[in-house]
Amino acid sequence: MKIKVSVPATSANIGSGFDALGLAVTLYNTVTFEESEVLDISSADGTRIPRGESNLVYRSAKGLFEKVGKQIPPLKITQTNPIPMARGLGSSSACIIAGLLGANRMLGDVLNTQELLTLATAIEGHPDNVAPALLGGLTSSVFEDGKVYSVKRNVDETLCFAAIVPDYKLLTEAARAALPKEVSHKDAVYNLSRAALVPAAFCEGRHDLLAIATEDKLHQPYRMPLMPGSKEVFDMARLCGAKAVYVSGAGSTVMAVAEKAEAEKFYSKLEKGLELLEGLDGCEAFTLLRLDADNTGATVE
Repeated sequence: MKIKVSVPATSANIGSGFDALGLAVTLYNTVTFEESEVLDISSADGTRIPRGESNLVYRSAKGLFEKVGKQIPPLKITQTNPIPMARGLGSSSACIIAGLLGANRMLGDVLNTQELLTLATAIEGHPDNVAPALLGGLTSSVFEDGKVYSVKRNVDETLCFAAIVPDYKLLTEAARAALPKEVSHKDAVYNLSRAALVPAAFCEGRHDLLAIATEDKLHQPYRMPLMPGSKEVFDMARLCGAKAVYVSGAGSTVMAVAEKAEAEKFYSKLEKGLELLEGLDGCEAFTLLRLDADNTGATVE
């Protein structure tokens, strides 16, 4: 039996929703699983990945087998990884969800969606990427006492996204180390009030709220100094017509949001603007990914 899992990239935090909000976009990692005589892990697109038991897809699959008291058999796992690694687009969450869904299908779908989400969050540490990777759409999530509480909404299909990916990585550990241990009450209220606007802005057609809903004082001001060129990218995206701009996940990607009616003009201006920014200190090049929201989430065949 051959199982194929497809998992979307995700963009977490969305400015104001630190560690709570995330959305799925139309860029997909795929993983195939087959039983084998020995563990065989390979990359179909040349991406460098661990090929032993430390591989995150395999570790996640093994974790599900162990949870239900089963021994994982030797597997042939083939990965295709267009989601850039360590760029704030949920590459690790995609691996976790792929491993869990592949293992779950091998076992006859023994865990339901809620159980899969809880297990994925336990592996990842927080639900803001794994929830939209599994469910699709825009998710609001809380991880409390070992259980995930998550609500999914479909993202407005008249919106489009531009992921502006620099040529350098920003590891989550470094991005988290830059954050202060305490924040002011004023800054907490600033974020809470804006995060409450995000569902209306992204899901209910209130595009007039996109800019203010994605403003943030809890993480972006501390992470952007680790992201050469990010301030210039923010400014450029706004000049090109973006309705909102924010740091995707822990960075280094910057995500810009626009209306599909203006998509071609927006993307064209942004490509030209990014060419002018290339060669900034610490960043030689940017890749522009043209994306839509994914309201379906991960799939298994």
